[in-house]
Amino acid sequence: MAETKSGERPHDPKFPEKFLEFMRSGWGPLDLDAAPLPQAAYTARRREALSAAFPGEVLIVPTGEEQRRSNDTFYPFRAGSDFVWLTGDQDPEGVLVLHPSGGGHEAVLYRRPRKGTDSDEFFRSAKYGELWIGRKHSLDETEVRLGLPCKDVEGLDEALKGADPARTRVLRGFDAALDARFPEGDAPEEGLTRDGELAAVLSELRLRKDSWEIEQLQDAVDITVRGFEDVARIIPATGSVSERLIEGVFRSRARLEGNGLGYDSIVGAGSHATTLHWITNDGATKTGELLLMDMGVENHHLYTADVTRTIPVDGRFTPLQKQVYDVVHASQQAGMDVIRPGTEFQEIHQTCMRVLAEGLSDLGILPGSVDEALDKDSLIYRRWTLHGFGHMLGLDVHDCAASRPEHYYKGAVQEDFVLTVEPGLYFQANDELVPEELRGVGIRIEDDVRVTADGCENLSAGLPRSSDEVETWLAEQREAGPRIAGAH
Repeated sequence: MAETKSGERPHDPKFPEKFLEFMRSGWGPLDLDAAPLPQAAYTARRREALSAAFPGEVLIVPTGEEQRRSNDTFYPFRAGSDFVWLTGDQDPEGVLVLHPSGGGHEAVLYRRPRKGTDSDEFFRSAKYGELWIGRKHSLDETEVRLGLPCKDVEGLDEALKGADPARTRVLRGFDAALDARFPEGDAPEEGLTRDGELAAVLSELRLRKDSWEIEQLQDAVDITVRGFEDVARIIPATGSVSERLIEGVFRSRARLEGNGLGYDSIVGAGSHATTLHWITNDGATKTGELLLMDMGVENHHLYTADVTRTIPVDGRFTPLQKQVYDVVHASQQAGMDVIRPGTEFQEIHQTCMRVLAEGLSDLGILPGSVDEALDKDSLIYRRWTLHGFGHMLGLDVHDCAASRPEHYYKGAVQEDFVLTVEPGLYFQANDELVPEELRGVGIRIEDDVRVTADGCENLSAGLPRSSDEVETWLAEQREAGPRIAGAH
């Protein structure tokens, strides 16, 4: 049932005044840490960069609110990535406004204030009351933590009164009232709407990660590595285990050490590995088959890893499985080898794809020559590769997606970009153009790399990649045996 603005529900009891008076008294202070967050200095610089891109304009970046799952239950709230990048705040219902001031902007965070024991909301509201959801930071405490002026969101309308819609940009899709109040502006010369340009610039500013972000991504990757180790230790070489058990074991690590999963885990046993976004996870492992696992942890600051490994369930690749695996590994390594500042995204892509096409030719699958298959008017090799070499990574698993093409997939990588390199080969179970023994085989290897001054650094190097190393690693994990999730 719907809640009122205060968070009360129609079926909540109508308490007698005597009870209300009793609940309003006898409460002492409850302290909560309000020390400055370590990322506050970084978020300030990010706001300055955004301010410089839009002089004299009002910039509005909401984070959104909890979304209803069913009746009066809600999905866990996850703050908007651009909003978090600019503020460090992970609470719902916040709106960052950059008000033009002097030659730049004054940034103000409008958010819901804490309602303590001086308000009946404290014990009556299941959505906002601190007896229900715990102690929240006050506006003053939040201001200290974020290094950012904070005001009651109830004053937002007054603060925006008189703002010229033609000089106001809103990050769309997070607050319907703001979207309606400031209709999207006309498209600038490059074809985006004015508000689309705000989204694009924010994405492009986020392409290059600062040192604090690199630390967060490494943290997310390190937790992910431990999650893969947890999983490897419970997969039997003989017998069977369900994809959902694997999914659940990894999720336990994600919740224990991070915020949760960065995306729905893909756990593809056997032919399920050939479905790129297999998240049903209702199958089971089988001796002699391969298991593809595409999983990533989102850490406490909402940065996510994205790693894929394909392992032989019984511990050893068959000769044909190994041949295909080694092609994918060679493709990934070739892509990593060309990465350095200034390398075009398309060069990385073509490098990986050529190795895959050559491997398909060696397997006797590719009709015609490699060059013919790679020709832009053909691309028939993609029947078995399906996707590109990778994508940007950060606060989103597919990070910076609103960037304009010339800054992303039609542009070049730069130092401190973080991206995945994840080639794969997939032979569908019903593909009559491949030998029967290859049907239902899917292999992907995915790692998270940072572009350095003279190459790239593999952040997920804690997991082996070559076929021999994978076999050794799997044996070592199984010998170690299952562990308590918290022990590492």
